Amino acid sequence: MNLNLISQKEANLQSHLRSLKSVMVAYSGGVDSSLLAYYARRELGSKALIVIAVSPSLAEDELHFAREQGKQFDWEIIEINTSEVSKPEYQANNEMRCYFCKTELFECMQKMAAEKNVAYLAYGANLDDLSDFRPGHEAARQFKVLSPLQEAQLTKEEIRHLAKAAGLTSWDRPQAACLSSRFPTFVPITPSKLSLVDKAESVLRSLGLRQVRVRHHDKLARIEIAADELPAFLNDVDNQKLVVDKLKELGYEYVTVDLNGYRQGSSNAFRN
Repeated sequence: MNLNLISQKEANLQSHLRSLKSVMVAYSGGVDSSLLAYYARRELGSKALIVIAVSPSLAEDELHFAREQGKQFDWEIIEINTSEVSKPEYQANNEMRCYFCKTELFECMQKMAAEKNVAYLAYGANLDDLSDFRPGHEAARQFKVLSPLQEAQLTKEEIRHLAKAAGLTSWDRPQAACLSSRFPTFVPITPSKLSLVDKAESVLRSLGLRQVRVRHHDKLARIEIAADELPAFLNDVDNQKLVVDKLKELGYEYVTVDLNGYRQGSSNAFRN
């Protein structure tokens, strides 16, 4: 890792944020949006507003973490209740679901920014995101939402380095996509299904597991665990029984562990 290059990118980020005069940052508690919020507040003070979208698609554990990290840095986080989950185009759960989610968020932010006389909206897209298909970026483009981390050419690895140096507790936090990502494409999304998955994943995290997914397949829960955590779980019969019992109490009839371990986007391999 080139520390001189990172320092230059950091300086570019700081300069860019100072030039905005005022900004509203979309915050989730993940390392990218956390670093953006950190520098925005550092450079602009009260002229940097930090907002988080609260909806059934956000896990309770993630919301709690985001709030606690905000308290650590005295951020006055504004919570926006978004209603994407109630909209048919989001519920349809096609490849553009993230577009509809971000559209709802940016519409809410845009309205609030106008009311509070904030000049710009920003979100935590990073340089690595450009290599992936992310419909949410199209929504950002349409609403003219800035991506300062991309502008500074910061990669995920570099962002984690800066976040650690800043003392952000999210610096090594595993990536956490919205709960709707646990469903195969085209399987309709409902608040009750999202709540079920959220509770199921909370059971697994209560065991100390950090990177987990419960992929929802009707009555079957397919559990994914990070490769470095999977062997210990497979050797712990008591924890396996606890998970099965708890998930069946929640409403699943079948509980299985995916031996491939955690991987992004695996639900799409099980499209209906």
